[in-house]
Amino acid sequence: MLEVRGLTLKYGQSRILHGIDLVARPGAVTAVMGTNGVGKTSLLKAIAGRHPFEAGSIALDGRDLGPPSAYAAARAGIAYVPQGREVFPLMSVQENLESGFACLPAGDRGVPDRIFELFPVLKQMRARRGGDLSGGQQQQLAIARALITRPRVLLLDEPTEGIQPNIIQQIGEVISQLRTEGEIAIVLVEQYFDFAYRLADTFVALNRGEVVLSAPRAEVDREGLLARVSI
Repeated sequence: MLEVRGLTLKYGQSRILHGIDLVARPGAVTAVMGTNGVGKTSLLKAIAGRHPFEAGSIALDGRDLGPPSAYAAARAGIAYVPQGREVFPLMSVQENLESGFACLPAGDRGVPDRIFELFPVLKQMRARRGGDLSGGQQQQLAIARALITRPRVLLLDEPTEGIQPNIIQQIGEVISQLRTEGEIAIVLVEQYFDFAYRLADTFVALNRGEVVLSAPRAEVDREGLLARVSI
């Protein structure tokens, strides 16, 4: 279980996050929602060790990670799929996948068949350069590369952005399958409301860097949530 408590973060002199609390459990999708600029991506970057935070704590299964580096977060079991995907354009699909080996012990450095079961298109394109893939294919590659690290927490930042509808559906099916398997806690930042609403078990709404709603699905009214995250 991922537990974020009192997380506060600054960019320069501007405070972006104000005491954020968030819990993400294995076998569940926690959707972090809100308009542009409320701090959703900053929150994921802090959890993933990509931006130091000013105060607060991040713990995984009760173990305090401190303000982790990106490498330490990955070694601890936190995988981050950033907005924009960050696929290596001149490397092949196979090489992009293998770049996920860096945080694994030598004996675990292999691409499981399951990756290609989740994303069959990647098996067909193993030799193709990452930069030659479509946006949707690159998104699938970015998620697959994150799963290579055998994460306990998967952070997804806007996975539907700029993606064609059929690929959005496939990505949703993969997220649903990972949730059903029950081994990974999934934190989803998503502007596409219907996609997030369909998948999420828990909703966390941010406004101006603060949590204005944190509740399980059973306690959330769709129209009320839509109003909160659209203002």
